[in-house]
Amino acid sequence: MRLRTQLLVLLAAFAGATGIAALAGAANLGTALTFGQMAFALALIYVLLRG
Repeated sequence: MRLRTQLLVLLAAFAGATGIAALAGAANLGTALTFGQMAFALALIYVLLRG
C-alpha cells in the first residue's frame, strides 16, 4: 500500500468512528473521540500487518 492510501485509511477510521459514536449518542465529544482512537489503533494494526 502507498503511504497516501495508508494515511487515508487511518484518517477515515478515526473520523468515521468518531462521527458514528457522536451520532449514536455518545455522552460528550471526549467519549466519541475515544472510540475514534480505538478505531485508529485497529486500523494502524491493519496497515502495519498489511504493509
